Amino acid sequence: MTESIGTDSMMDAIGKAITEGRSGNVVSARGQLLDLWKTIGVGGDPLHRCTLAHSLADLYADPAQALAWDVRALDAADSISEQRVQEHHAGLHIAGFYPSLHLNLADNYRRLGSFEAAREHLDVARERSSALPPDSYGQLIRAVIDEVTTAVENRDTAVRASAPGVTA
Repeated sequence: MTESIGTDSMMDAIGKAITEGRSGNVVSARGQLLDLWKTIGVGGDPLHRCTLAHSLADLYADPAQALAWDVRALDAADSISEQRVQEHHAGLHIAGFYPSLHLNLADNYRRLGSFEAAREHLDVARERSSALPPDSYGQLIRAVIDEVTTAVENRDTAVRASAPGVTA
């Protein structure tokens, strides 16, 4: 595994909050991330904004709330340079962010019953999936693209069993 280059206290704080959320402390994690969002601000470092928003979306069971954060994450990703990503972690590439970002948007739209919007984002996620690494993460994202595609075809708005984050 390629190591991170330098120390980024904001990414460390975001990572700590993400870990807190994954351990089940959703309310605390959400509060920490919202506080960090206030510190970063809407014009702050796009890598920070993208990472935080993408992770915060998973802490909302309501697909409309998750969608708002996933839109922020995609908007921020569009402002991240490859150089900025490489400064954070030499093994990352901005192109690899997009399949997951579009997949999350597709899943939110699907849960809201907006199947055409979901299909559009699934198409983009699939097109950009060639940027995913050939590892377990890449395999996971590709499998979930297929899973969400099936749910869209079936006009299923239920929470996926494999969905990250909170369910209630």
